[in-house]
Amino acid sequence: MAEKFRIKKGDTVMVITGKERGKTGKVLQVHAKKARVTVEKLNIIKRHTKPNAKNKQGGILEREASMAISNVMVFSESVQKPSRVKMKIFDDGRKVRVYQKAPTEVLDKS
Repeated sequence: MAEKFRIKKGDTVMVITGKERGKTGKVLQVHAKKARVTVEKLNIIKRHTKPNAKNKQGGILEREASMAISNVMVFSESVQKPSRVKMKIFDDGRKVRVYQKAPTEVLDKS
């Protein structure tokens, strides 16, 4: 069974280790079963492709590769630092994600 992570699609994350360390981007996909995330414009790889129906020319395509979810942390705009995420239950029963470094700032905009 896939582990449950507190990073979701659309979150802004900062890479905390590896060749892209210190860079931020938006999460495009979360692969829970593999414990990996794909982040917009980070971890770019080159794919050599043959011509096909979609791509008549073929050639070298650049795209984002996934990275380990342990290498990223949710980035808080207000504190300008990466932060862990915790769950908070409000009096009205709503359960939302909040930054640990900025507990008043809510991640889920619902």
